[in-house]
Amino acid sequence: MSDSESSKRPGLRRADLRRLREALTRGQVGVPGAVSPAPAVPPAAAARPTPPIAPGGDGGTVMTVCTGNICRSPMGEVLLRSALADLGVRVHSAGTHALVDEGMTAQALQLAIGHGADPAASGDHRARLLTGPLLTETDIVLTMAREHRSHVVQMMPALLHRTFTLREFARLAATLTDDEVREGVASAVPAAGARLQALARLIGSQRGMVPAEPDNDDVIDPYRRSRKTYDLSASQLVPAVSEAARAIRAALS
Repeated sequence: MSDSESSKRPGLRRADLRRLREALTRGQVGVPGAVSPAPAVPPAAAARPTPPIAPGGDGGTVMTVCTGNICRSPMGEVLLRSALADLGVRVHSAGTHALVDEGMTAQALQLAIGHGADPAASGDHRARLLTGPLLTETDIVLTMAREHRSHVVQMMPALLHRTFTLREFARLAATLTDDEVREGVASAVPAAGARLQALARLIGSQRGMVPAEPDNDDVIDPYRRSRKTYDLSASQLVPAVSEAARAIRAALS
């Protein structure tokens, strides 16, 4: 073909280029405008169902929240669920900007299981977006950082006194003995949800009782960072989960 002929050849339209880029990203290289066969779904992905959302029960509900819902909040969820398994507390999680349907990262999964989380529950986790209906059915919200706490309260101002960062909740809970927790929620009706809400008010009343550095109330985000950062994140999260579980157990006992 001569130069004059090639100069008359029509170029790709922007829409064609966009489709070509998308095809390359998916690993499907084809001619723009041509009909390509649908990509085969890997057997493992096809067979893996999305876990259903557990219905709320009489055990009360706690939610953990982070950004993508694939590192910090699912670690907090599965560890807290394991710690409270015998009490029937529903523990779930969501992300303010969730990578919907993604599982936990390999590092987070390994750390969660290594610290005592149920392997099956950890492996079944799929990220969910934080929504109003999820918040409405939650008695206590434990976020991984102050930005998430602000996001929750902006979404649902009524949760102002029931939303804490996980480490803040643990820091305040540490000022109360088990007996003080039980006494503090004694006036609540016997239903577990009501007792958890009473616990949130009790924990909130401890604000100002102990000095705090705001940065110490956040769990560092390890996403796409080194194993050292994942270990640091877990070292902040795991003790806070343990202290939160102690307070919740005392409130429900």
